[in-house]
Amino acid sequence: MKKFFILLTATMLMFNATTFADDDDDEIEQLEVEKASYEEAAERARQAAELIQGKIDSVSEFKRQLDEAAAEATAVYEERQAALDETLYRIDENEVKLAEVTEELNAKHQVLETRVRDIYINGQISYLDVLFGAQDFGDFLTRMDLLKRVIIRDSELVADVLAYQNEIKEVGKQLEADRKVQTELAAKAEEARDVQLEKVAKQQALIDLMQNDKDVYDRQYDEMMASSAEVQRLILAKEEERRRAAEAAEAARRQAELEAQRQAGNVDIVEFGDDSGYVMQSYGGGMIWPISGPITSEFGWRTHPIFGSARFHSGLDIGGDYGMPIHAAQSGVIIEAGWIGGYGNTVMIDHGGGIVTLYGHNESLAVSVGQQVSQGQVIAYCGSTGNSTGPHCHFEVRVGGEPVSPWDYL
Repeated sequence: MKKFFILLTATMLMFNATTFADDDDDEIEQLEVEKASYEEAAERARQAAELIQGKIDSVSEFKRQLDEAAAEATAVYEERQAALDETLYRIDENEVKLAEVTEELNAKHQVLETRVRDIYINGQISYLDVLFGAQDFGDFLTRMDLLKRVIIRDSELVADVLAYQNEIKEVGKQLEADRKVQTELAAKAEEARDVQLEKVAKQQALIDLMQNDKDVYDRQYDEMMASSAEVQRLILAKEEERRRAAEAAEAARRQAELEAQRQAGNVDIVEFGDDSGYVMQSYGGGMIWPISGPITSEFGWRTHPIFGSARFHSGLDIGGDYGMPIHAAQSGVIIEAGWIGGYGNTVMIDHGGGIVTLYGHNESLAVSVGQQVSQGQVIAYCGSTGNSTGPHCHFEVRVGGEPVSPWDYL
């Protein structure tokens, strides 16, 4: 009856594990569908963003051409405006010159008016009277030279006045004509520049609008991909949960099966103990468990927890805590006790017949090479040295140097 109960318990454990796995499969499948929908939405957003980017590139090229045209129109306007400014400056200069010349003309008019007034007051003075009033011939020549100078000076004054008047009028007419032409050219250039700048502004507004749309799609893409990554994380967590449940169920099945065999009288259980209260059991394979704890990684192919690649796991990982004692699975001779690459602090025991056990990732060691140890003797203390993600005992059984499943020897 007890044997039947044990077998029934093992069967229920397997059934529960299978049911759990089926439920987990459904949930993972739903998550996969959700992840695919997020990725599909992200792809649509990416394609829309690429389409808009293409339009932005096209419009940007057109705007570049408009920028060049606007730059040319602006250069023409600035050239026209500079010419107009130069003309206005010359007009200002001419006005200053006109004021100076006018002042000079007024002075010359004043001289003429004075001369005329003197003649009017003194009456008509005959040149002959001036000449014949000379005291001697030398005085006569002097008076004649002076009269000639006065006549020439009077003529020069009149000629200067006329010349200045004509010059000022001609310069004023030319500058006014230049101002009119330059004003019209500058106005046209300004209008052409404003037209080009307006075109540039419209294209820039269009680019800004499309860029805003692209930013929206880019944000949608990022959000969808972030959601996809989150779902992927949930999927991996579910798969890990399912794997652990399957390992626990398998371990329970093995233990129930062995217990059933023991109850049937097919297997003898040998127990060893130490001061820590640790109990080791042998289920017929001859070896005992080196440490009491859950199986965190099975023997065989797996995804490496550090490197992320598929690698062959050559032993069993048995969970433990820092400092827990590690026991010899079977009596033998220590052939290695030290650091071995990724195994960290390692102990290797030769049990004879080509069988060797290995205990890796220890925090510290309690034996040395050449030492004879008995089954259950403390040989090391649990740790996480070498390539390890946490404290545990990496336990290997090798036959002829090749790793074999430890389950067959425990």
